[in-house]
Amino acid sequence: MGLVAKRVADKRLLKLIRGFLNAGAMEGGLVSPTEEGMPQGGPLSPLLSNLMLDVLDKELEKRGHRSVRYTDDCNIYVRSQRAGERVLVSIERFLEKRLKLKVNKAKSAVAKPSVRKFLGFSFSISSGTEPRRRIAPQALARFKAKVRALTRRTRGRSLAQIVKELSVYLIGWRSYFGFCQTPSVLRDLDQWLRRRLRAIVWKQWKRGSTRYAQLRRRGVGRHRAARTAGSPHGPWRLANSPALTIAMPNNFFASLGLASVMAQRRA
Repeated sequence: MGLVAKRVADKRLLKLIRGFLNAGAMEGGLVSPTEEGMPQGGPLSPLLSNLMLDVLDKELEKRGHRSVRYTDDCNIYVRSQRAGERVLVSIERFLEKRLKLKVNKAKSAVAKPSVRKFLGFSFSISSGTEPRRRIAPQALARFKAKVRALTRRTRGRSLAQIVKELSVYLIGWRSYFGFCQTPSVLRDLDQWLRRRLRAIVWKQWKRGSTRYAQLRRRGVGRHRAARTAGSPHGPWRLANSPALTIAMPNNFFASLGLASVMAQRRA
């Protein structure tokens, strides 16, 4: 009975996989058939990767290599550059001959863990200390690009609306990258975010008279408010000035509901 049930389950799984692969793709409101591959980001991709690459996991374990894999992204750790180059060639040969898989050579390389990234993370290594997880530079660049897109002036939204939409992204980003072991990076990002928002508000105030009035209303002294409102410097530089820091302190943004990438970090 158990064997029959397993065969029925296997058939259902194969039918589900086949249906997913043959589902087609929608372009311009029309569904066109797919002749190869699968939809990017679909749940079938990691499933098939694990089914196919389980053989690779066992081979690496058999050889005594330390490795980590997430779907089709795999890092193998060895003691030297020479050993890494040898293992890379050997594993490429294994994948191509045993599993009939083509290795993406453009994304494959031998380098130190501090140089390579894995799932958005890399490692910082200092003499005499344990390696620490850090956010990879590419992931930080994507973060800032996304924040810039969400805070573009041309979208014509109030500060409260910007903060609300931005916080949704920040909370999701924090739940993943808050796992890093470099809190100074998260603290710097929080400071960068608040500075960017101050620059946006400064641009929204537009005229010198409005800027002066807003600064005075928010507790900035008369002389400092006048000097800042009449400054020839751009919004980004002034966003880090004492006047704007007084007018819009950290607790001002917290009162608007701005999420922090530093808050609720996991150990």
